[in-house]
Amino acid sequence: MIRFLLKGLLRDRSRSSFPVLIVSAGVMLTVFLHAWLNGTILNVTQSTAQFKTGYVNVMTKAYAARADQIPNDLALLGVDTLLASLKQQFPDLLWAPRIMFGGLLDIPDEKGETKEQTPVSGLGVDLFSPNSPEWTILNIRSALVRGHLPEKQGELLIADELAQRLNIQPGQKATLISSTMYGSMALENFTIAGMLRFGVGPMDRSAVIADLSDIRQALDMQNGAGEILGFFRDNLYHEERANAITAEFNAEYPSNDPENGAGKFSPIMETLRTQSGLSEVLDIMAVYMRIIIGVFVFAMSVVLWNAGLTGSLRRYGEFGLRLAVGENKGHVYRSLIVESLAVGVAGSCIGTAIGLAFSYYLQVHGIDISGAMPKENAMMIPDVVRAQIEPATFVIGFLPGILATFFGSAIAGIGMYKRQTAQLFKELET
Repeated sequence: MIRFLLKGLLRDRSRSSFPVLIVSAGVMLTVFLHAWLNGTILNVTQSTAQFKTGYVNVMTKAYAARADQIPNDLALLGVDTLLASLKQQFPDLLWAPRIMFGGLLDIPDEKGETKEQTPVSGLGVDLFSPNSPEWTILNIRSALVRGHLPEKQGELLIADELAQRLNIQPGQKATLISSTMYGSMALENFTIAGMLRFGVGPMDRSAVIADLSDIRQALDMQNGAGEILGFFRDNLYHEERANAITAEFNAEYPSNDPENGAGKFSPIMETLRTQSGLSEVLDIMAVYMRIIIGVFVFAMSVVLWNAGLTGSLRRYGEFGLRLAVGENKGHVYRSLIVESLAVGVAGSCIGTAIGLAFSYYLQVHGIDISGAMPKENAMMIPDVVRAQIEPATFVIGFLPGILATFFGSAIAGIGMYKRQTAQLFKELET
């Protein structure tokens, strides 16, 4: 019977071509949008982790309560001991102490007087320790567009867009004006080694990167750090693992009120999802994914239902013949369902293949959205958005593809039960 139905579909193109094309188009869009949303989520989480939060983040409890203000007066001290403990307890993560700071970058003229001043957002990272993970985490080497990488203390890197705006060249002197950990004014002279372009708006507009020891000296934070960031070695966010690590770490430290006593400076660990409002973004993306799949299932079901009604009207003669030779209505109805499943599988395979091809192109080449992003955007969204193909992408299209054809034929086939067998016989005779 299955062979008979398949031959009927292949020989009668009107029963298969249009439904297969509809299913293929819907599945293609579903697969492509799934890969695109996955890529968007991955791009945002990776950029936010690399430049801001890490996949897990250790701070003092008081610092965590005001993290958006970058309160370095509440920073961690005794970082070397804590860092050694983290590396021993969680060796499967890369740990990187950082100091985030703000201030003014003063550019002098030939006479040493101020020529330009601009606000900057800075990162103090470990650039000179053996096996420092920051070179890989921040992709500093590939981001360098002019000048050279820091080779000695007292050299810093600045964003290329900032350098062009101020007409700064490699080798120029600059003075960082900020505040120390204890609230006094900090002045530190640097040499600009090179310019960076990360392809992330907030970093490219005003970023300054210097060695951690230089920033510690400038801000009077010896053996201190605002945060210690943890990164999974595959550069992917594993939420369950991050939650387990965070729970294990926080269980070792007292849960004192951070506003009172020594508990104020006790370390606490947070995950990527609980920082920077990313939990809302990730939840919204998941909802959009479900809505997209539901919309395509509904839309294709309606189209295929109409196609099924039209096909059923044309095939009433066939149904009458099959009923005349002794086939019952239930068997005819089930055969329609089998046909629809065959059409759904064929259309899903074709649509998945085409959707994966478009997704792979977008994954390799990406789309530059920098022109569509507002200049004041503060989210760590890369200028080039890429799709991301994952195992679920290969099968996600089969859900709307098969369900749509199933529901379409199931609804359309009910009309056969509403017609009398005698009427079907009469249609057969005519």
